[in-house]
Amino acid sequence: MHPPKLAAILVAAGTGTRFGGGTPKQFLICAGKPLIRHAAEALLAHNVLLQPVGDATQIGAALAGLPHLPVVPGGAARQNSVRAGLEALAIHAPDIVLVHDAARPVIPAGTIESVLAALADHQGAIPAVPVSDTLKRGAGGVIAATVTRENLFRAQTPQGFHYQTLLRLHRDAAHAAATDDAALLEAAGLTVALTPGSEQNIKVTFTEDLSRLAHIFGVAMTPRIGTGFDVHAFAPDRPMILCGVTIPHAQGLAGHSDADVGIHALCDAIYGALAEGDIGRHFPPSEASWKDADSAKFLVHAASRIAARGGRLANADITLICEQPKITPHATAMRTRLADLLGVPPDIISVKATTTERLGFTGRGEGIAAQAAVIVMLPESHAT
Repeated sequence: MHPPKLAAILVAAGTGTRFGGGTPKQFLICAGKPLIRHAAEALLAHNVLLQPVGDATQIGAALAGLPHLPVVPGGAARQNSVRAGLEALAIHAPDIVLVHDAARPVIPAGTIESVLAALADHQGAIPAVPVSDTLKRGAGGVIAATVTRENLFRAQTPQGFHYQTLLRLHRDAAHAAATDDAALLEAAGLTVALTPGSEQNIKVTFTEDLSRLAHIFGVAMTPRIGTGFDVHAFAPDRPMILCGVTIPHAQGLAGHSDADVGIHALCDAIYGALAEGDIGRHFPPSEASWKDADSAKFLVHAASRIAARGGRLANADITLICEQPKITPHATAMRTRLADLLGVPPDIISVKATTTERLGFTGRGEGIAAQAAVIVMLPESHAT
């Protein structure tokens, strides 16, 4: 008897909106490689026919030199992307198909073997980890109920299936909204086996997940400190935008973009920590395309540069220097907005204000200054 023909769909069509920054998380660098390449190499170690799904240009660059089928574009939802991969595999007629998220770069030893063994008796099998935390159901910001964690599991990938079964169910459920492929088998009344998962099988969702991965891969992280400073004069007939929040005030700030002095200082601090120049290098004021631009775009870019280097923002501290407007009533909203743009928890962002005791141009009410300091953690291979 011949061994079953094994294929694997590597799902890499997501945009990573929860992660923050401009680089989809599956293409971030950790331990010297894009996350998707780590995942692909782990699958290829099992002699699979690899079918990537997503952007052909980005995936092609990330998987250069690895054997894989031509990349097929993904769909609007994960289910659409998996079906695209299944349809592309039809000509190869595999017996078994694994479906794996490209943002899960670590497939612990024994995971795939356990899934394949379970498929001898079941149409599907998934690695899963028992839920260990107490679960609460919330409503209106308070606890509505405690949910028993007995018999609850966190599903992981790669999930394994008999190919023809999964293809048929995807075709039959083209308009369904399953969050994973096992759900389609459940809806059809087919049993899906649970096999041992692992806490190391991390799906990168938030920036702090990169630090956990670096630890697993044995990559040491080095702190890099950056500082930034910026000044803008008051200007009539412009909105006052500080740290991404519009503040009620009689005047705004003068500048080529929206003149958000807080974000500009923060961007310079991040670029400084990365030794990548300043905001003017990346967004020259001489270019008309940045006239009146939302400075949020600049900060998203700065965050993407941290991610592209395999790093994470440890903290940021911004000080706004002005007599008016009052900053304290808006500081929480500013922290929340900056954290959202950076893809980090608000508790690592500080926004505060001070005055110059009516000395200098800020004391005379001519404008606002801002200074920022950040610590960025970078892998040692990228820290010099």
